[in-house]
Amino acid sequence: MTPAHPESPQQYQRYCPDQPNVPISGAICAGRRRANYHLCHGCQFNDDETGSGSPWLSTVPRKQDEKPAMIEKIFKAYDIRATYPDMLDEEVAWKIGHATATFLRASLQGMDRSDPKAGTVVVGRDMRKSSPALCAAFIEGARSTGANVIDIGMTDTPQIYFAVNHLNCCGGVQTTASHNPAHYNGFKISGQKGVPIGSDTGLKDICAVAKNLARHETSTPGEVTQRDLSQEYKAFVRSFLETPRKLKIAVDASNGMAGRWVPILFGDVAEVELICINMEHDGEFVHEPNPLIEANLAQLRDQVRRSGADFGICFDGDADRLMVVDEHADIVSCDMITALLAPQFLARRSGAVVVYDLRSSRVVAEEIKKAGGIPKRERVGHAFMKKALSTSKGVFGGELSGHFYFQDNFYCDSGMLALVHLLNTFTRLQKPLSELIAPLRRYSQSGERNFENEDKDGTIQHLAEVYADAKVDFLDGITVECENWWFNVRKSNTEPLLRLNLEAESKELLEEKFTEVAKLLGTAVDH
Repeated sequence: MTPAHPESPQQYQRYCPDQPNVPISGAICAGRRRANYHLCHGCQFNDDETGSGSPWLSTVPRKQDEKPAMIEKIFKAYDIRATYPDMLDEEVAWKIGHATATFLRASLQGMDRSDPKAGTVVVGRDMRKSSPALCAAFIEGARSTGANVIDIGMTDTPQIYFAVNHLNCCGGVQTTASHNPAHYNGFKISGQKGVPIGSDTGLKDICAVAKNLARHETSTPGEVTQRDLSQEYKAFVRSFLETPRKLKIAVDASNGMAGRWVPILFGDVAEVELICINMEHDGEFVHEPNPLIEANLAQLRDQVRRSGADFGICFDGDADRLMVVDEHADIVSCDMITALLAPQFLARRSGAVVVYDLRSSRVVAEEIKKAGGIPKRERVGHAFMKKALSTSKGVFGGELSGHFYFQDNFYCDSGMLALVHLLNTFTRLQKPLSELIAPLRRYSQSGERNFENEDKDGTIQHLAEVYADAKVDFLDGITVECENWWFNVRKSNTEPLLRLNLEAESKELLEEKFTEVAKLLGTAVDH
């Protein structure tokens, strides 16, 4: 059921830098530029940069009266993110700061509003060159509402969640573009207790205020104070670390915030030898700070092979997630890490809920049940994962993207705590990572594959009809479960794409069923 595409063959003669042999359409190209795809900058087909014009995107320079529409574009599903300074500059940051503080202070629940801390916002920033200026402008905007601000400086994103709870504030904001290239920046916003603020829980409201604001002075600005929480944060993270056995760990900080905080948090653990690469954090990247892209793990894998490390870790830019390679430098998917760690939590809290995202292997639910836990399958995205973990009082959660969530971390994700629990697991189980993972690799997986499709909803409905005899649900896109294989198809929020994950009991069945389902999805795009 591949929809007819209105574009001519000539309009497919453009290519993404990461797939030079796969032609894509102008619509896909434009969709990626709208979504701030990480390889658009400098691409010869980027009409916005070349000024060649496009039927899908305007190349007219930004005008003052276009700013409301421009501001709206930089608000994503879970955060605020754009290129600096053309889309996100200090003026826009001020407006977002004002709107965010207004929203957070109005959303107070269960706090004494007369307590000065109740209306205080915690703010931090990552290492990007634009972060100091954008963070300062955000703080100025927040203070213009009368809100007090605590600036905790250059930090990883999980420390924001810690600070909001440790200081009992109304919310926290990290200035970061996470895994995006150096010319991007943005803001991640959390409410009370570190609860994520997404499009359905406040970002739309913040956007509505920000896009209609004019920057202005105020006669009673809030106060700003600097606070160094490094010792308190270190004590918190280290409180979960058991005395480890002697281990050698390779760490790729991706020139991000792990370069600052891994040495602070773990540098004096005598039993652990850290072999660190890309620790400089000055806003320049040796490779993009996105560990989900296999090419970005090349340095780490080489270091593991040369050093004989027990395993390797690659953090993303703001250190809220990570990817793992074993002692042979083989990549370990994050659903396997979830399946490995879940029993360690359930050994102490039998009968607890463990949350996992619905793209994960069946082995995750099987291992949770085997360990006496209750598996809870959830939509993709940290806002959904955190809410599901909190609502169910779950003990642990894992997402295929490398986010790991912990009840004892205010139900929030943390790359640093994920490393702690990996160290604990190695100490308890006394086996190489490859041996621990081998029994979990009992199914064959396709990985996430993408298909160009202009009728996403129609195609999902057609899949439901084709596989009506199977178990079907629509928690996130469509999931079809058969006895010895299953698949999930989700819609891209920003592009005309469908994303397929398929798993089967054998490699042969995987290939057969992948071919069967792929025919129904559209044109394969290697992205």
